[in-house]
Amino acid sequence: MNAEHKTVAVLGAGTMGSGIATVVARAGHRTLLFDVNESNLARGIDAVHGYFDRSVRLGKLSEADAEAAKGRLSGTTELAELAPSDVVIEAVFEDLQLKKETFGELDGIVSPRALFHTNTSTLSVTGIASGSRLPERVVGTHYCNPAPLMKLVEVADGRHTADWAHKATREFLASLGKTTVVTKDRPGFIVNRFLIPWENSCIAALETGLGSKESIDAAVTGALGHPMGPFRLLDIVGMDIHQQVATRLYEQLRDPRFFPPPMVERMVAAGDLGRKTGRGFYTYDDTRLFGS
Repeated sequence: MNAEHKTVAVLGAGTMGSGIATVVARAGHRTLLFDVNESNLARGIDAVHGYFDRSVRLGKLSEADAEAAKGRLSGTTELAELAPSDVVIEAVFEDLQLKKETFGELDGIVSPRALFHTNTSTLSVTGIASGSRLPERVVGTHYCNPAPLMKLVEVADGRHTADWAHKATREFLASLGKTTVVTKDRPGFIVNRFLIPWENSCIAALETGLGSKESIDAAVTGALGHPMGPFRLLDIVGMDIHQQVATRLYEQLRDPRFFPPPMVERMVAAGDLGRKTGRGFYTYDDTRLFGS
């Protein structure tokens, strides 16, 4: 599969899906953003456009390039409109049955040679691939959040993933300017096996008064060399997403380090999810992701 000038479908217009759509459109591919909900789709497209607009204001992208990237993006609520896709990137809710059914429906819509990518970070790639009649074309591609800023993508083959699909996947990701690491089809892959317990420990430290959110973030960036502190990162990811990922990993691994601290449940119940709701650990006037 030639990695240039692809038609790429991104399923799910939430934080992760809109972030991936931003990456794909910026890289020069025709991008079809799909969501079953019209309002979610509109918010996703607005997030992508907002990212490019801020990139222009920051001097990171020319106005002409930003307009061209926005022109490569279109939205739809109809799976049938994804028929021209060379690559399908699934970033819907972390529900195994939903993901299986989605790939099963797409079997009858897109070409048999189209790649199926799942952005899952907690579910089995093999399990998701079983929903397709062609599991050999299904590959796990976990984009680190926020997708437009983070270079790393974890690549995990399912039990029946074909060599051609793995190779084509890595070529496609290279066309996006991404760096790939290959991992096993195991809960959390590499990144979330390390990240989720660490984020939970930072939240617990805040709960017990070890430091303020500002001091913990400053310690992590200043001494550990991280580009942002845990609470700034969690506000970008979303506390609802952190809760879902942490809970699913705990259910599979039964390791208490993965169980989210009580503060997570309280913040989710209050709707303090982070940047997307205007308030999380910090407050935000602009709920859209910053540009770069």
